[in-house]
Amino acid sequence: MAGFSYKTSWLAVPNRTPDEVADALGLCDREVLDWATGTDRAYQHGVYVTAPVPGWTFAHGRLHMPPGFDATEPPFPDWLRMLSQQLGEAQFFANERVPDYHAWARALDGELLRAYCFNGERGEVPLFVGAPTADEIALGVGLRGAEPGCEHWSDAEWTAWYDTTPSESDVMAMAGRWSVDPSAIDDATVTATGIYGLPPSVVDASRNDNPA
Repeated sequence: MAGFSYKTSWLAVPNRTPDEVADALGLCDREVLDWATGTDRAYQHGVYVTAPVPGWTFAHGRLHMPPGFDATEPPFPDWLRMLSQQLGEAQFFANERVPDYHAWARALDGELLRAYCFNGERGEVPLFVGAPTADEIALGVGLRGAEPGCEHWSDAEWTAWYDTTPSESDVMAMAGRWSVDPSAIDDATVTATGIYGLPPSVVDASRNDNPA
């Protein structure tokens, strides 16, 4: 596996070095790895922070946050705000075909400007912060969140609501509009190395499972 995009999550940060992003995430047990090796490792465990491509540094992996923590959980907005306080801007994207989980969010200088998450398995939008952006409106996705009285909707009303919910390809389209669509990156052009590491929560959990 060389590239990343589907069935995972990533951060996109402009004009920052891999070291700066790795420091903001508090990554431990760091290794310098090439794009293909780091990406493959991050699909299994940990986080891979890429060299800028182009001008954007990615932090790819399923373990940015504590295990089980994702954009549907209450701490997520504060986590992204905190990163943007350190990094200036932080964008978050995630997609999982099963359970039909798709998310995007953007924070700037400590303010969460926009965040959206759809969980198709539960048939709900557990995160909806800020007004839909022009990019979401153009794509026709992410436009509606939880709405009062939905329990009384007709089938036609539910169909209209679901028509605004995204697929995994819509996550890529949003990434392309806000920063870079990683599925469109030519992996052969990425020759600089990045940083692979583990979030502190993962390291702490491992130490608790294997006390000295």
